[in-house]
Amino acid sequence: MAMLWKFMRVAKYSKTALSPKVKVRGIPTHSRHSSSKSVPSDFAASAPCSNTVELLGKSYPQDDYSNVTEKILSKVGKNLHNRKHHPLWLIKEQVKEHFYKHYLGRRGTPLFSVYDGLSPVVTVQQNFDRLLIPQNHASRRKEDNYYLNRDHMLRAHTSAHQWDLIHSGLDAFLAVGDVYRRDTIDNTHYPVFHQMEGVRLFSCHELFSSIKDGEGLQLFEQGHRTAHKQECHTMEAVRLVEFNLKQVLTKLMTHIFGDGLQVRWVDCYFPFTHPSFEMEINFQGEWMEVLGCGVMEQQLVNSAGAQDKIGWAFGLGLERLAMILYDIPDIRLFWSEDERFLKQFIGPHIWQKIKFQPLSRYPPLINDISFWLPSETYSQNDFYDLVRTIGGDLIEKVVLRDEFAHPKTKKVSHCYRIVYRHPERTLTQDEVHRIHRAIEESAVRELGVEGRF
Repeated sequence: MAMLWKFMRVAKYSKTALSPKVKVRGIPTHSRHSSSKSVPSDFAASAPCSNTVELLGKSYPQDDYSNVTEKILSKVGKNLHNRKHHPLWLIKEQVKEHFYKHYLGRRGTPLFSVYDGLSPVVTVQQNFDRLLIPQNHASRRKEDNYYLNRDHMLRAHTSAHQWDLIHSGLDAFLAVGDVYRRDTIDNTHYPVFHQMEGVRLFSCHELFSSIKDGEGLQLFEQGHRTAHKQECHTMEAVRLVEFNLKQVLTKLMTHIFGDGLQVRWVDCYFPFTHPSFEMEINFQGEWMEVLGCGVMEQQLVNSAGAQDKIGWAFGLGLERLAMILYDIPDIRLFWSEDERFLKQFIGPHIWQKIKFQPLSRYPPLINDISFWLPSETYSQNDFYDLVRTIGGDLIEKVVLRDEFAHPKTKKVSHCYRIVYRHPERTLTQDEVHRIHRAIEESAVRELGVEGRF
């Protein structure tokens, strides 16, 4: 969910975006049920003939906000979380089974419903406005998101479906899907990853029924906002919701990682939750952040039509959990088609203990690139996007090694180190040289930099 968002940097439109027309044929999935319908991924780029993007059966006119690349569009519809025996599918199924088994409604049916086939194309209103994220908030910047145009984008978090699902009358649900963010390049960051959103709303009776003398307690008051509660929530309601949330998530992590797991909570602030926390677990002696969560902003709940309820929400990254649980060292491996990777996760049941056995470790090839920045605003994420577009998954890491300002001209130079390594075979110097040369030429042509090659 958006609570896991990392806010950073300044936006700049990337000219490395779409060719004038890109087609992606397929049918969007809007159904709200727990089946695993996937959005087809039949991707093809056509010759330039109009200024539109056709994606999942709809056409989107491009404008000055359009910055999604063909490389990113080729990932739309892969739905790794719905691919049976894939490690992301295993994590999703484990979480789903845990909630189905331990949280039941009055009739003995699962309390939480699961939605894992919702379309990744959302409106800006869904992704930001309905979540009360301010117009000038850093998380909206083009530098950090993939926009089809000013009105539509590839979702940056599964929270984009939160308002709609609450508005449909749901009180408890999990939403799972692929999300898209422009980011740095290393073994834990990828522009497409997968999230699970959890939301639970409580009526006054549901929250206080098990509390002694709870009949006189209320959800809301005419109060003021503090570090521990929103202005309209009573302290008793906030404390109970917070306790329930932490209890639910602690049980979930213990169920996944085993008894004896150490958990700690770190206070933090997110735009539309208050109070809010990050959960860290101690796994093999190292503390690792695994999710963000908090008491939902009441204005959001009210606007979705649940004015008489209070709730919590959490968001977790499936790749993060899978990398920890299965000891997977590189996030690119989740996109591998190598049977040596995929067969390791086929087992008789979803709870089978699996430790990833590394494929042959192929040597890296390292090249540096230096250039003077243009006088106008420069975005590192534009450069990272360009590198990914050209080099794809051959790029293991990009690191800014040096930043130099000329004492006389005041021009600024960046030097980046690009680490090339194929996860499944040995790269040759010739093919890396061709890719690196293409990156140099494209950086000059598309980003307006002055090469120091």
